[in-house]
Amino acid sequence: MLTPELSQRLLQQYPMLRELTPARFNDLFGALKLMNIPSGTVLFDENQACQGFPLVVSGCVRVVKSSANGRELQLYRVNSGESCILTSSCLLGHTSYKARGVAESDVEMLALSPATFNVLMDELSSFRDYIFALFSDRMTDLMELVSAVAFQKLDQRLAVLLLNKPSPLRSTHQAIADELGSAREIVSRLLKSFAEQGWVKLGREQIDIVDAAALKKFSAL
Repeated sequence: MLTPELSQRLLQQYPMLRELTPARFNDLFGALKLMNIPSGTVLFDENQACQGFPLVVSGCVRVVKSSANGRELQLYRVNSGESCILTSSCLLGHTSYKARGVAESDVEMLALSPATFNVLMDELSSFRDYIFALFSDRMTDLMELVSAVAFQKLDQRLAVLLLNKPSPLRSTHQAIADELGSAREIVSRLLKSFAEQGWVKLGREQIDIVDAAALKKFSAL
């Protein structure tokens, strides 16, 4: 059952649900249980049928596309208060997943049934607007990703990634490679080159930005 505390957390993350009457909110959400998902758990995989719509209360989910050789390209992240547009697309189009969702951290979430998702799309215009606004935002992000992969060299994409992360960046080279859709060995070689040029300082699972201006100039070439 949905406790009053969890109800408040849910409404804080998804404020459009406040437009439901208390009775209707309880009808739709009262029987839901909070799911505690450990980091690294696969929430959905390619070619699986969609079983429900996630409402992320806390944590982060990575949505990635995998190749036959096991390499991955990160498409986007779903943080608390956000939605997975791939799941929305599967539910609206009655199709299976075309990518994989993995808990990047410990995740707390609720899962709406497909029927409840459809009810909200029909009854709550603000929820429908929220879903389609996220489609627009994610489409912009994915177009930028396609542009970067098609027209930017990997070293430039790595420079952009570093500039968009907090410094120091605490991450493994493998995690960075996964985010870029590359191999760890290649990313390690590029990072070593950046370090030799004095742009970054490498430590154990840590990268410090030393010369952000040089990285920015390089990424724009």
